[in-house]
Parts: sequence; C-alpha cells; structure tokens
Amino acid sequence: MEARDPELRRELDATLQARGELGPEYESALVDSFLGKVEQRLDETLDRRVRRHLAEQRTTVARSGPPPARPGGTFGERFGFGVVSLVLAVPLSAIGVVNAGIDGLVVAWLGIVAVNAVHAARTWPWFRGERRAASDWDD
Repeated sequence: MEARDPELRRELDATLQARGELGPEYESALVDSFLGKVEQRLDETLDRRVRRHLAEQRTTVARSGPPPARPGGTFGERFGFGVVSLVLAVPLSAIGVVNAGIDGLVVAWLGIVAVNAVHAARTWPWFRGERRAASDWDD
C-alpha cells in the first residue's frame, strides 16, 4: 500500500510502535491521538480546497463583470418609486387645490400619473427602441 501522505504514514507507524511498547491499556489514547491528527490533516486539506474554490469563483466573477442591469429595475426600485410617488401626491394635491381649486388637483394628479407612466414604460421594449425579432413565418 502506497501512502499518499508520508508524514501521516510515519505517524501511524509511530502509533503502532508505541502501542506495541505500551500495551493494550494505552490503545484507546493512542488511537484517539492518531485520529485527531488525521482529522486535523483533513481539515487543513478541506480548508485549502475551499479557499482555492472561492478564489476561482471570485476570479471568474471579476472577469465576467457586473451582471446586466434589468431594464425596469428591481422590484424594490419599482416599489420604492411607487411609495415615494404616493407620499408626494398628498402635498402636491393640497398645493394644487389651495392655489387653483379642482383644476389644480387634476393637474397635480395628471403630473403624478405621467411620471409613473414614464417610469413604468422603461420596461416596455418598444419604449427602449427594441424591435420584435423576425419570425420564421414572416417573409
């Protein structure tokens, strides 16, 4: 049997020799000691492999660049925009009513709706200038 780790093989040989000299009453302590060394060696090997794997992943991510941005933003961005829009709608509505009556209220809400429509339209392909892919059925 060829040993992969010569140092661990020497430890096993030393443990077996000590067992022969000390007798069976020390066997469990010797076995525990040897297994502790094996476990330490496995932990070191595993740690080294994990570090290497993480370094390879970081290198791959660094070379590939950032992920492409979604055209409409994330759900959090859209939700946040909607909440801010509604929060700002209250004072804008009040200002519009105080200064111009019902006409001011209508103008304020038309502006709010227009801003939200433009923000939502960022997800529409035709708004971004993209065209539909040609189909196999089109001649």
